[in-house]
Amino acid sequence: MKKTLVFGASLKPERYSNLAIRRLVEKGIPTFAYGLREGVVSGVQIHTTLVNIPAIDTITLYIGPQRQPVIYESIIALKPRRVIFNPGTENETFYQLLRNKGITVEVACTLVLLATNQF
Repeated sequence: MKKTLVFGASLKPERYSNLAIRRLVEKGIPTFAYGLREGVVSGVQIHTTLVNIPAIDTITLYIGPQRQPVIYESIIALKPRRVIFNPGTENETFYQLLRNKGITVEVACTLVLLATNQF
């Protein structure tokens, strides 16, 4: 399975990023998390820095477009194979930056992809 980073992870159980972590773990997908607050969700440590994040295949994004410009370079520097833009995170400018670096852009819901075995 490919390593996945939940970017914009939350400790709040009602948040979709939190649910995504739980579902990724249930599916046996190696999961990492980055968010504003440290904590643990389903055994996954939420980091507040990207310093110790290993090579990642997929980033599933849970940060709205208005807050994304400051993370463009951080995400590109991780060199993921793909970035999933979940509902509410759509951003044409960021799509183009990623594609220019050879990173696949997928506009989809991680939870739906997992539920339908399309992840």
